[in-house]
Amino acid sequence: MSRIQSTFAALTASKRKGLVPFITAGDPAPELTVPLMHALVEGGADILELGVPFSDPMAEGPVIQRACERALKFNIGMQDVLGFVREFRKTDNSTPIVLMGYANPIERMGQTAFVLAAKEAGVDGTIVVDYPPEECEEFAATLKANGMDSIFLLAPTSTEERIQQVAKFGSGFSYYVSLKGVTGAANIDTQEVSQRIAAIRKHVKLPIGVGFGIRDAATAKAVAAVSDAVVIGSRIIQELENTPREKAVEAVRTFVAGIRTALDE
Repeated sequence: MSRIQSTFAALTASKRKGLVPFITAGDPAPELTVPLMHALVEGGADILELGVPFSDPMAEGPVIQRACERALKFNIGMQDVLGFVREFRKTDNSTPIVLMGYANPIERMGQTAFVLAAKEAGVDGTIVVDYPPEECEEFAATLKANGMDSIFLLAPTSTEERIQQVAKFGSGFSYYVSLKGVTGAANIDTQEVSQRIAAIRKHVKLPIGVGFGIRDAATAKAVAAVSDAVVIGSRIIQELENTPREKAVEAVRTFVAGIRTALDE
């Protein structure tokens, strides 16, 4: 059982919902990435989602695009991201870490080389936006053979065929994108989310995390009522943008703690 699977099993046993916060590696500064990761856990995160900076993040709205641009100014690449994970693991060997990004950095390393390096660093899973399940059976199998999970995105527009493919190749959890659009968009419709998740559960037996459009404790709590976990990214990046660098770690810890409290009520 992977760390992600163990985490969801523990959440289910305690009747709690998962909290999966996202930050971009290297943003707002490389030396803050690992302290921010620890702050997220201290605030109540169950799984960490660490963004791999990329020059053309097609699924991201302007907020996370800016985070990628800031990180790339520091020349943060895949090896740096794995280095952050390795450093984090020196003092936290239990919190699952999911790398979220795009195919290009993985392809540059080579899929097998990436998987082995990710395993060595302590990565638990990947979300690769432009790796559709039907095209990465081998990659998913290699990850699984090395104790890591392949997490795929599902959207309001996903066909039944795509949902079945995610059920076949995905592991750990499935990530439901609650909006037709990019990260950071607004106006999440929790009733529609509930209906779509019910349809997805007919095929996908994995826990379902919901992201895109969750901005505060109220929306997090509403979404958690119909899912297994909530994913929050753009709102945390905005917190970093609006906070002096020396106060960033505490600001993120406090924000995440507020979401955790809402989920546990």
